[in-house]
Formats: sequence, structure tokens, C-alpha cells
Amino acid sequence: MQAAPTVPAVASGTLRRSIIMSSCVGVAAVLVTGLLGHVLMGLFACVGLALGALNTRMVQRSVVRYGTSEATNKKARFTRSVLGRLALITVLAVGAGILVRPDGLGVFAGLAFFQMMMLGGASVGVYRQLKNP
Repeated sequence: MQAAPTVPAVASGTLRRSIIMSSCVGVAAVLVTGLLGHVLMGLFACVGLALGALNTRMVQRSVVRYGTSEATNKKARFTRSVLGRLALITVLAVGAGILVRPDGLGVFAGLAFFQMMMLGGASVGVYRQLKNP
């Protein structure tokens, strides 16, 4: 019996570091926006950070499943899962932005910031590998 494939340690580490940094950024966002009189915006930014982390984790699992699947329609299933996940996150973010204006726009800020952290974290790992072959 073979062990189930898992997400590579480098990818898991990058996500873990990004979640830790997101927690700190989320607390800071709530404090700063609270001082400015918009606590909800900080909380919505935390929601955006959490959605970004959840999306990244789901992407990692989907890629592993795609890479190890022997199904004939794996590309179509992968595409549907990606589009469905992005559609759901978009609907949640736009809904929050419209329904709880202007504080709901914090979801977009959280999503964007999380993506920047993920890209930065992944870039550092690639840079280290290129620097020390």
C-alpha cells in the first residue's frame, strides 16, 4: 500500500510562514482601523487574509491530487475546482464590499496582502535555491 501524496514541505512551509505573518498583520489591521474608527474594516481584512490562506491550501491540495490522479478527465475536474473556488471567493469579497460599504472593502485588502506575502515567501525560497545550487 502506497502512502497518500502530500503537499511538498517547501510549499507547506511557505504557507505556514504566510499564515503566521497574516495573523500579525490582521491584529495590526484591527488595531489601526479601530483607532481610525473602522474596526469592521480591520475584521474584514482578517477575513480576506483567511480566505487567501484557505484558497492557497486548497490550491496546494488540488495540484497534488491533479498530479497523482489517473482519471481521464482530470484536467476538466481541476479546471472546474479552480474556477469554482475563485468564483466563490469573488462573490464573498464583492458581496462584503457592496453590503458593508466601505468597511467590507477590507476583504480585498486582506486577499491582496496575503497573495503578496505568498509570492514574497515563494520568491525567497527560489532565490535561495538559485543562489546556492
